Amino acid sequence: MGGLLIFLTLVLSTLLWARLDNRFILLLLFTTVTLDFTGWMDDYTKLVKKNPNGASSKFKFLLQTLTALVVVGYLAVDPPNAAYAAKLSIPYTKEIYLNLGFLYAALAMFVIIGSSNAVNLTDGLDGLAAGAIVFAALTFVILSYSAGNIKLATYFKIIYVEGAGEIAVFLAALIGSCLGFLWFNAYPAEVFMGDTSSLFLGGAIGVSAIATKQELILPIAGGIFLLETLSVILQMGSFKLRGKKRLFLMAPIHHHFELKGIAEPKVTVRFWI
Repeated sequence: MGGLLIFLTLVLSTLLWARLDNRFILLLLFTTVTLDFTGWMDDYTKLVKKNPNGASSKFKFLLQTLTALVVVGYLAVDPPNAAYAAKLSIPYTKEIYLNLGFLYAALAMFVIIGSSNAVNLTDGLDGLAAGAIVFAALTFVILSYSAGNIKLATYFKIIYVEGAGEIAVFLAALIGSCLGFLWFNAYPAEVFMGDTSSLFLGGAIGVSAIATKQELILPIAGGIFLLETLSVILQMGSFKLRGKKRLFLMAPIHHHFELKGIAEPKVTVRFWI
């Protein structure tokens, strides 16, 4: 439950330096608190209640879904940019957008829930999740600041989102919290993140991607999280469809490399790279 260190420093820093009348800050704080509670309940059940299974998957998924529903519902009523409410920006193209219509809400919920669980799956080696989240958050610091500045948004040909620059303050606080945590979580770890932080860290990055209208940048900035999730899906699919045959020695994939004999710190640093 060392993730409480990240949670407390992040929330305190945000309350001190972010504009609390900014709708994106309020959404990010809401996501952080609800998903932190979800992860805390799981870790609490394991540590205090001595139940190795933790909180039920249904309970965690329900709270994740409710969190995503509130965020997506609010942004449907008051979108980041009304002209692009249901449009998806295609990365590395000159203002090409895909209009998803009502399907956009489903995609947005998938982004929040998926990123939350993806970071949770990645949290398996000392320093891996904390370090990887720093790089993903740094990407969205730049994108949110640019999206919130009409001159930069026009110059870079990205969607302008009024007030998005404040997201950079939240994410900078998140990066600082993770770096402070990483000091003690680096191999060999003295503290462990647990679900207490991993769920909300992923959820916050997902909300940031939706708020800045850069949803498709998330699989690139968070490529490690996508790789880890796909390795689990492929492993389960292979096990069920190919007569219990495995693709990897163990999933998520960081354990595969660990079992191949690569030292844990080397796997971690290479995944950061």
